[in-house]
Amino acid sequence: MLNQSQNNAVPPLRFLRLPEVMVRVGLSKMTIYRKERDGSFPRRRKIAEQAVAWVEAEINDWCAKRAAGEPWVDEQ
Repeated sequence: MLNQSQNNAVPPLRFLRLPEVMVRVGLSKMTIYRKERDGSFPRRRKIAEQAVAWVEAEINDWCAKRAAGEPWVDEQ
């Protein structure tokens, strides 16, 4: 049986690298970068000196909104 703190646990933060993002959203690298630039796709984060990644929860949210026919808006 789960206690109250386990029920409300925040899912772990996970980063996705570009190849996985491309597979999940079905877009090319250039389309992802163009949509990111115009604010219609989640922003990538610098995770190391020469590495970037996207927050998985933001990619999941983008996919859900696209599936529902809603626009995704960068809230930051």
